[in-house]
Amino acid sequence: MKRTKLTTLIFGLLFFGCNQENTKANPDQQEKVFIAVSDHEQIQSLIRQVLNWVENKNAFDLLPVLADGRNRVYTGFDLDKHKQNLAKLKQSNLFATSFIENYNQIILTLDKGMKKGNYDRWLVGNLPTFTFANGVDPWTLCQDVPYEKPNPFDFIETNILNASKGEVIWKWGKLKPKTDQSWKNFTYKFKVVKENDKWKIAYLQGFDFKKSTSKAED
Repeated sequence: MKRTKLTTLIFGLLFFGCNQENTKANPDQQEKVFIAVSDHEQIQSLIRQVLNWVENKNAFDLLPVLADGRNRVYTGFDLDKHKQNLAKLKQSNLFATSFIENYNQIILTLDKGMKKGNYDRWLVGNLPTFTFANGVDPWTLCQDVPYEKPNPFDFIETNILNASKGEVIWKWGKLKPKTDQSWKNFTYKFKVVKENDKWKIAYLQGFDFKKSTSKAED
């Protein structure tokens, strides 16, 4: 397998948007966080489900960009497709409200920034001029996977970083001894919460708001 450059991202703020005012959460849907030992298997299963769900090409259009009339330059985002994305995230029952709101704000911020000239427009087929989804997959922060298997995400292993804050990392499991050391060292941070008695994804490192909405480095 080719060696892949791994990108380290930082934590950021979660925001709410979709051109609507904030609404108070239903008490029955308030986020609850404390990971018991017995929850570990459920959380490991959850992140595996998320990454396998993403692999379905019909599941989610991560960057629903719009091109100009000549299909040469990207000018913004298709907000109708973006709303469909938000609905798909909710319907999957894998993501907490906070994650969906954060992704929503990433796309709205990038769209507004492109239209205001905060980000340069880029040619169709080229990488974006912002950090989000630029060169690596934000779901994994990788360009490849270390296995030649149909479902590599079934081998992912998780470790609890902070049970009281719902902080977890995942890493590639069942690596062969000769696998490149970069794969063995790789970890990906995420957070979980309980909504309606079900563990859901609240934060993914590759969807950090501050990092995702920053300009790409030249």
